[in-house]
Amino acid sequence: MAKSYVKFETPKDVQAKALEAITVAADTGRVRKGANETTKAIEGGNAALVVIAEDVDPEEVVMHLPIICEEKNVPYCYVPTKKELGAAAGLSVPSAAVAIEKPGNAAELVKGIAEKLAKFFPKKEEKKEAEGKQAQAQPQEKPEEKKEKAAEKPKKEKKPQKEPRPKKEKKVPVEGA
Repeated sequence: MAKSYVKFETPKDVQAKALEAITVAADTGRVRKGANETTKAIEGGNAALVVIAEDVDPEEVVMHLPIICEEKNVPYCYVPTKKELGAAAGLSVPSAAVAIEKPGNAAELVKGIAEKLAKFFPKKEEKKEAEGKQAQAQPQEKPEEKKEKAAEKPKKEKKPQKEPRPKKEKKVPVEGA
């Protein structure tokens, strides 16, 4: 059963090239390993390609990655296992996600993968058009109407300020009494 965060099925050739790109980039460039590091790379605008494992449990660990990749326009794909992903990144342990920051010698490979993955993502112009159509469907208030509504609202009366309390006098002991 496909996990809920897997938005499309990545072709086998793209999976193989992505793992190869990670291996090359780990040697000659810079890769960020793990879901947290990958998230930081995407949000910082440094990720050139993100690869996510399909067998992550619990799913919530990587569920946000496809969403922020789409927001930041970063290409991403899936590989079947965490073990393969960790091994490609040069780790002896599995990794849920990997981000390639500086591709190094894998620059052409990453560019080719991004082009193949482009068909899975709507282009920015298409997204803007879709958002524009949604905005048109929702009626918006004109600035004049907003001003009128604000004028109709009764203004709150200010409460009179209370007088300050008198200060208590300190009792000073009197000597000689």
